Amino acid sequence: MDKLIHTLIRKYNTNCPFTIAEHLNIHIRFADLGGHTRGIYYSKLRRRFIVINSRLNSHWQRFICAHELAHDRLHRGINRFFIDEYSFLNTDRYERQANQFAVRLLLSTTNIQAGETIEQFFLRNSVPTEMTKYFYKSF
Repeated sequence: MDKLIHTLIRKYNTNCPFTIAEHLNIHIRFADLGGHTRGIYYSKLRRRFIVINSRLNSHWQRFICAHELAHDRLHRGINRFFIDEYSFLNTDRYERQANQFAVRLLLSTTNIQAGETIEQFFLRNSVPTEMTKYFYKSF
């Protein structure tokens, strides 16, 4: 995962998930997805889409874009809705990986400062603090 993130950042000279998605020809849309769904990744007729809940603030929208970008890069061809309905596989693993990818991508161009808490580090980088459990100091 780290190698993939490094490659994306180096190739597109940014860690912005919106810019990376644009370069990868992934169409981004914003829609009111209700109170429970933050984002969706899907492909149709060989076109890829990320739909982000328009109710979210800009920090969450950026995070969700990175999360859905992870599904494109790591889990392409896996339909979560099909897995939930017709199999016994656990989709939590894929969601955890996508969250880890998003955190690593969004924090990859900066370092935690001396005396800074993880929450402060996340806030400084506009990453939702609810995602601190996916932070690994080793990267």
